[in-house]
Amino acid sequence: MKTMKEAKVGETLKVTKITGTGAVKRRIMDMGITKGVEIYVRKVAPLGDPVEITVRGYELSLRKEDAEMIQVQ
Repeated sequence: MKTMKEAKVGETLKVTKITGTGAVKRRIMDMGITKGVEIYVRKVAPLGDPVEITVRGYELSLRKEDAEMIQVQ
């Protein structure tokens, strides 16, 4: 399964699963990233951290560790 960490700039992806647990999963969901939501990848930093995305009409930056917990298709 592909994760947000592997996403390329310009892709629009749909979230299929969030694999984190506890407080980390809750924080990701509080940012608006839930199952079924579409995410547009705006930028990826040269070393891959952070990843800038657009979700639910606003821009958001995710760390590599957090992006790895979000499975997409």
